Amino acid sequence: MDSIAVFCGSSIGASEAYKEGAILLGKELAKRNITLIYGGASVGVMGTVADTVLSEGGKVIGVIPTLLEEREISHKHLTELIVVNSMHERKSKMMELADGFIALPGGPGTLEEFFEVFTWNQIGLLQKPCGILNINHYYDLLIELFDNMQNEQFLQAQSRNALLVDDDVTGLLDKCAAFVPPAVKTYQTNK
Repeated sequence: MDSIAVFCGSSIGASEAYKEGAILLGKELAKRNITLIYGGASVGVMGTVADTVLSEGGKVIGVIPTLLEEREISHKHLTELIVVNSMHERKSKMMELADGFIALPGGPGTLEEFFEVFTWNQIGLLQKPCGILNINHYYDLLIELFDNMQNEQFLQAQSRNALLVDDDVTGLLDKCAAFVPPAVKTYQTNK
């Protein structure tokens, strides 16, 4: 894998663990020569992971819509900053540039971005790893929801198994590197 898109918050969060996790991820991305693709902000978890990759000699490409360029305080020292017209263009560009996706702690925007790439994988528009770095048990309830989706037959086992989860940066990146895309979702007619 040459690049990973990281979806995460433009806030730093309530726990120091979120910042620490972003730093660990940034260091490991730089160590593995994996380009960080992210939302382009200089603040929050987003800014922390970008600053870390840069300080470790890595490459960072930010993608930010004009609407958020000033609001999220776009990062001025990236390898490349791509300014787009809309949130849709942002996600499209990140999907194009990335070989895989990781969600760090964040809010509804983080989830929306992650769910879109996960769904696109599920229906075969993408075939790239989608992982959750479960820092400080932040995503425990979401993981439980995915399990419930499978139990209630709204998510096929092959798709649930394609959701890569780890609380360790190295473990998650290793899972992303070893990812084999599952079969595309199939449908059954109503009985």
